Amino acid sequence: MPRKGENIYKRKDGRWEGRFIKQRTSDVAKYGYIYGKSYLEVKKKLEFEKVQCYQEANVQKVVEQVVLFKEICELWLADIRPSIKESSYIRYRNIISTYIIMPLGDIATSSIDYALLSSYVSELLSTGGKKETGLSRKTVADILAVIKAILKYASRCKYVVDLSAMNVAVKQKNTPVKTLETTDYKRLIEYLQNEPNLLNQGILICAFTGIRIGELCALTWGDFSFEKKILHIHKTMQRLQTLDGSNKTTIQITAPKSQCSVRDIPIPDILMPYLNKSENKNAYILSGNSVHYVEPRTMQNYFKRILKLCNIENANFHILRHTFATQCIELGFDIKSLSEILGHANVNITLNRYVHPSMYLKQQNMNKLSNLLAVK
Repeated sequence: MPRKGENIYKRKDGRWEGRFIKQRTSDVAKYGYIYGKSYLEVKKKLEFEKVQCYQEANVQKVVEQVVLFKEICELWLADIRPSIKESSYIRYRNIISTYIIMPLGDIATSSIDYALLSSYVSELLSTGGKKETGLSRKTVADILAVIKAILKYASRCKYVVDLSAMNVAVKQKNTPVKTLETTDYKRLIEYLQNEPNLLNQGILICAFTGIRIGELCALTWGDFSFEKKILHIHKTMQRLQTLDGSNKTTIQITAPKSQCSVRDIPIPDILMPYLNKSENKNAYILSGNSVHYVEPRTMQNYFKRILKLCNIENANFHILRHTFATQCIELGFDIKSLSEILGHANVNITLNRYVHPSMYLKQQNMNKLSNLLAVK
C-alpha cells in the first residue's frame, strides 16, 4: 500500500518506488517512475521531478509557489541571528549544514509532513553519522527541534506548512549523570590541596562552587570579593568557529549561556586558604596574568591527567559540577539556593538534570520509615 495521498510504494525486493505524472495527453496521464533505497530518498527525487515537469510545462505560477526548505532555513537563520548569542547561531548553522540541507533542502517546504520527517528521524537513529552507525537520541532530538523551529517560522511567514510534521518526536532515555564516588572525590581534593598551583586551585574552586569550565577559564581576580566572600560569575570562555566560511576557530569571552547564569556565589570558608590571591584584578586566575589565558580544552586535558595521577576513572571536567550538586543535596541544601548557585532558571532543572541522590541517601531516607513501626 502507498503512503496516504502519495504514489510511493515499498516493493517486494525492499526498494521504494515512486510514480509521478510526466505529462497528460487527451486526459490520459503518462507516468514516470523513481526508485530508491528509502522512502525519504524517493520522496526527495519525486519533488525534484515534479518541479522539473512544472518548468517544462511553463506553469510559472505553480513553480513560484514551490518554496524549497533550504530557502526557509536561510531566512530563519537571518531572522534569529540578531536575538541570539553567536555560539547559538553557529550551532544552529552547523546543524542545518550537516544534517538538514542535504536530505531535506531541495524538498518543497509544503511537502515536509509527518511521514517524511518520521522516516528521516528513523534514518538518523539507525544509519546517521559519519560511520553510519546511527546518531544518539539527544543529537537527533536537537536536529528535530531545529527543523520544527524552522517550520514554525515558515508558518508565521504565511508559507504553506503541513503541521502534521510537528507531531514527530524522539523519545529520549533518562541516563543517570555520572558523579565521583566519595572515596575518589576525597582523594582528588587531598591531591589538589597537597599540590598547590594555579590550575589545581581552579579545580578546587569548581569542586566547591559548581561553576562550569568556561566560567572558570574566564575568571579574573577582579571577580572575587574577599571581604564579602563572594564570587561574581558574569562571563564565560569558549572556542567558536569563525563566520568566514572556514573551519578555523577562535577563543571568545562572552556573557554566560543565559541571564540566570549571571550570579553571585558565596565562597565557602574551606576554600579561602587555597586561593592564591593576586593584586592584579585583570589577571586570569588560571594563568596569573592579564594577557595569557588557559582555554577550556587545555583545562579539560589537564583535569584528565590529574584523574589518572589519582587513579580515578577517566571523566570530563563537568563531573565536578554534577558531584557538587549531588553532595549539596545530600548535605541538606535548600533546593532554591542551590538552583541559584548553579545558575539554573528554575529548581526543576536542578532536580532533573544535575541532582542524583546516591543509594546511601536513598537507604537513609527509607530507614526513616522504621520510626513508624518503633514500639513506644
